[in-house]
Order: sequence, then structure tokens, then C-alpha cells
Amino acid sequence: MRIAVHAFDGMTMFHLATPLLVFGEVSRLNLAEDWETQVFTENGLPVRSAEDYVIGRVFGPDIAHDADIVVFPSWLSHFPEPSGDLLQLVRQSHERGAAIAGLCLGAYPVARSGVLDGRTAVTHWAAAPAMAAKHHEVEFDDSALYLDHGDVLTSAGTASALDACLHIVRTRLGSAAAATLARHIVVAPHREGDQAQYIIRPLQDPELDGPLGKTIEWALANLDQDLEVESMAAHATMSKRNFTRRFKEVTGLSPARWVLGRRLDDARQLLETTTWSIARIAESCGFGSPVTFRQNFIAAYSTTPTSYRIRFTSR
Repeated sequence: MRIAVHAFDGMTMFHLATPLLVFGEVSRLNLAEDWETQVFTENGLPVRSAEDYVIGRVFGPDIAHDADIVVFPSWLSHFPEPSGDLLQLVRQSHERGAAIAGLCLGAYPVARSGVLDGRTAVTHWAAAPAMAAKHHEVEFDDSALYLDHGDVLTSAGTASALDACLHIVRTRLGSAAAATLARHIVVAPHREGDQAQYIIRPLQDPELDGPLGKTIEWALANLDQDLEVESMAAHATMSKRNFTRRFKEVTGLSPARWVLGRRLDDARQLLETTTWSIARIAESCGFGSPVTFRQNFIAAYSTTPTSYRIRFTSR
């Protein structure tokens, strides 16, 4: 897997470091043998970051011509027009089958190239209105953490790039590999919810030490049990209405969506790491039947549990 990451004068070190960290850890943790990540600039010359550091070990745009993934980690906030050569690089890479990733404001050059026309994209919530005004042919979502069309991926602001890069690892190497990597860099392997939880107000950590946090911990340990919102609210000794409101404020999801996500996460790990039957996995993860499990799994991952197991246990 060859990954080319674009750098430019004035970008922040964090935006550049995020894909380099995540994809570099794949090799350093021996999760795959053939992952190589390189940084390129339009002219192959060093660039200076927003923090005034010189990024010297870079390559020219030729390395993107045979990359499997081309990543645009950011863009300048005043939205300078990408050069014709850079836009052509995006189009040609996309046409030959490379995946394109526009992280945070990096969605701008990706959108300008035209590969997102008629599609939905995501960027930092504060930049979404300006981005949408410049790209009427693209629908910008200011809530999702990332959106993956398979061939083109975009992510929300700053730290959401970590979620998007871990998602790329997960789709190519499986959830076990992504979880191993996430534990190593001490981040959540699959952070659900959306930007709304950050637009409205920040995550309230003290709440997770109270009844709501204890209920989340209890639910994670009892995914095979009845976890209707009434049961969870009763465990937290809260009214259903208040529990639902506080739960969504903290997690960005309704209780039902959160429980479904956790059950599917558990199911993926069991598919990858055990030889349990589909029926046993469905029961263990709290799905009413193998049919219900299969339907939810296909809706979430566009593949069957059996196909997923074949793909990720053969590595």
C-alpha cells in the first residue's frame, strides 16, 4: 500500500503528522508489511509549516502517480485556488483507481477537482458554509466526522482526521488491526457521533464519572441483554427523556444507535478472532436472531458477516 501525503507552505504540523502517524504505525507495529507513506509537494521542494519548521524530506508529485491513496491533510483557511497541475493530479489519480482523502480543509482541493460532484462531503463545521458557497455541485455535511464513498473520503476538522485515517486502516486491514493501532496511540478505535457534540458544547468528562458513565460501562458489559432505552434510563436512575437528552449530548448518538454500534463492533471482533457460528455471535452481541444480525451488518458495512470473516481472517 503506497500512500502519498500532500504538504504545502503554511500548513500546521498537526495536520501533516496525523496521517504520517497512523499509517506509519501500521508498519512499525507489523500490522502489514507493504505500507509505505511519503510526503510530496507540488515542486518537490521543502516547505515551511505554520509553526515555522522546515519540512525538508519531501518528494515531487511523481510519487502520487502510482500511489494507492493520495491524501490532502489540510488547506489554507483563506481558500487559495489550487493550481491546475494539482487538480489534474487529483483527477488522474482518481481515474486510475487510487483512493482520494481530503482531511479537514483538505476537502477543498478535492472538491475543486470535481471528483466530489453530485456527492456529499464533510469538512470542519466552521468552514462548511464557505466551502458550500464555492461548490454548489457538492453537498457539504457539517455534522459527520467523516464520509467515505469508497473512492473518495473527506473528514471533519482537525482531530477527526485521526478517525478518518483509522477508518482507512480498518477498511483495509480489519477492526482488530485498527483497534491495536488505536490502543498504541491511545485514541478510540471507532469514535461515533458527529460534529454536533462539539459545535454545541464540548464533551463533559465529569458526567462520565456519574450515573451516565456507570450506565455506559454496564451496557458495554451486557450487550447480550435487553438494552432498550427504558432499561438504560432505569439503571442510571433518570427519566427516559432526561437520559436520552444527556446521552446524546455526551456521545453524539441516541441510545439505540450507540447500542447498535457497540454490538456491531463486538460482532466484527468475534468474526475476526473466533470460529463461532453466526448464530452464536448474533446471540452473544444481543441481536434477536441471525437474520436481524445479518440485516444490520449489511446495512452498516455493505457486506455479509460471512464475507467479512473471510476477508479479515485470511490476513
